[in-house]
This record gives sequence, structure tokens and C-alpha cells, in this order.
Amino acid sequence: MERVDCAVVGAGVVGLAVARALAERGLETLVLEAETLIGSGISSRNSEVIHAGIYYEAGSLKAALGVRGRHLLYEYCASRGVPHRRCGKFIVATHVGQLGELERLLAAGLRNGVDDLVMVDGASARAQEPALHGVAALYSPSTGIVDSHGLMLALQGDFERAGGMLAFGARVAGGIAKPDGIVLEVGGDEPMQLMAGIVVNSAGLHAPALAAQLVGMRPGTVPQGYLAKGNYFSLPGRSPFSRLIYPVPEPGGLGVHLTLDLAGQARFGPDVEWVESLDYRVDPHRADGFYTAIRRYWPSLPDDALQPAYAGIRPKLRGPGQDNADFLIQGPAEHGVPGLVNLFGIESPGLTASLAIAELVATMV
Repeated sequence: MERVDCAVVGAGVVGLAVARALAERGLETLVLEAETLIGSGISSRNSEVIHAGIYYEAGSLKAALGVRGRHLLYEYCASRGVPHRRCGKFIVATHVGQLGELERLLAAGLRNGVDDLVMVDGASARAQEPALHGVAALYSPSTGIVDSHGLMLALQGDFERAGGMLAFGARVAGGIAKPDGIVLEVGGDEPMQLMAGIVVNSAGLHAPALAAQLVGMRPGTVPQGYLAKGNYFSLPGRSPFSRLIYPVPEPGGLGVHLTLDLAGQARFGPDVEWVESLDYRVDPHRADGFYTAIRRYWPSLPDDALQPAYAGIRPKLRGPGQDNADFLIQGPAEHGVPGLVNLFGIESPGLTASLAIAELVATMV
């Protein structure tokens, strides 16, 4: 039976960041990826935003790892030449009834260590973004955008230079805890058993299902997972905005916001659509709801301007009508399997927090 020090399940941005951290600490590390390329799931189907750390409950992992991860990510992108831009973001109150929510977000950001937020009135916001409608806005200069695939390629390069190995088409079907490690059942063209002293379950949408297939997990420690589909629409040509534009948050998400790619094209989303299976098709009829949402902060959005772009699916730990959950990062103290770390519910700000999550996991193992 083959044996490695560490096996990381999942080659998304978080899995690659964790694998890099472990390999650079001298551990023989193998990444097991079910697909044939890196980052084909959550990591390539999101807004590619570097979040400042505003929205999250004080003391939560999302707050701590998001803020720490933002600093690490900007430093990493600069040092590795990963395309990114610190473009800033307006969170917009479109009527006076939302001013209290802006104040709440300002206070939350300050508690989380986001110390550069600025409250501006509607006229000041329009002076910077003439197409914007709103009575006031919270400006976040530390928010940015990143080429997520470029980031993952850089992480992969670091990982492989440190001696790490990637196995594609290697779906992990389950495993069993043994006294000297964890035996994983790895499928694919050449099914095999693999013994690992440390296993990091970074399987994204499939992380709860994988944990349920690991014999030795303490009963009741695998959370229920939910799938929240987010649809995106794009706007042809260059964006009329130079910054990201967000409405005040709504139940289940941050609202239909305007983000930018590094070429300056605008895209809108995500909305929230609860689903039971992985279906990435975008229903063009959902654009009706997008027009309504977007015109609250950009009234001059032309008719028939939006085009279906792509969809992503977020791994939620709470379902419809429930509050958002924190990241759930489980070690042996929680689930009873020595050497196992489960990463559950790693949705936004998972991309921003990826390097900080990797730091945390490395200390845990």
C-alpha cells in the first residue's frame, strides 16, 4: 500500500493553498482531485472578489481568516505576479430606510479590523461613480479583484516546487481510520488504497458526503450540507463603473452586486437559488429579477443589456430561511479521527481567506 505524510482531497484554491503550506513545511503531500484539472468547481465559479472582511460576525472564523487572508493574498499576488487590482467597493443605501444597515456594517467592519472604511453621502459617491444612485454609501478601499485561475496556478507551482504531487481523476470514495493513519479508497482508472498520516478534506461541495464515508468519525459530527446556486449575468463592453457596487445585504447572500473582471467588464450576481443537484445552467428568465435589483442602484441600466454568463454553487451549512453559518473547520477533538481535518462550508470569503485557512490547517496538523 502506498503511503504519504499528507493527502489533501480537492484541488480548489483552498486545497491547493493547504497543500502548498504542508509541502513547504517538509511533509510529503499528495493532492487527490476527482476532476481532470484544478479549480473546476467553486473556485472557478465565483465573483473573484478579494473581500475586506466587513460582513462577518465578530470573533467568527470568517472574520478572522477573511481579514488575515486578505493581507496575505495581496502580498502573495504582488510577489508572484498574479493579476489583481485593489479597485475598492461601494455598499449602497438606495433609500433612507437602509442607512441604519450601513451604520451596522461600518461598526461590524471596525470590530473585525477593517480600519479604512469611509461613510460618504450620495453626492460624494456620485462624484466618483456618476451612474450610481443612492442616498449614502460605505466605501471599502481594501476590496479588490483577482484572477482566481492565475492564483491557483501560482499555488500549484509553489506546491510542486516543494515536492508535492497532484493526482487527477482520483475520486476519494471513503476511508477508514487505522492506528497508524487513514486508509483512503481512491477510484479512477487505477483504483487503489492510500495510507496517509494526515488527511485534509477540502472537497468543497462534496466535503460532508466524503466525511460521512470515513469510518471512525464520531456520530453526529458530519453537518448537513445545502446547495445554493448563484447565477451571473454579464454586460457587453466596458463597465460604466470603475469600482465594485454592492447593495445592502439581503437574506441568504450579499444581494445582486456589480463586480468587474480584470479587463473591466461588468458582471452581476449572484442571486440565491436553492438546488438539490449540481446544475450550472443559467436560466435566461432569471434576468427579470436582476433588472429589478440592479436598477435600484443603477437606474439607467438599458433594457435587454444583460446576457447569461455562468453559475456557481456555494456549500451552505444552513438552508433556506436560516442565518448564514460560519466556516466549520474540524480537527480530531471534534470528530475523533487522529490526523483528519474537515473543511466544511467554505464559501465566501473562502477565496480571500484561502492562505489564512492554509496557515490554520498547518498549525492544526
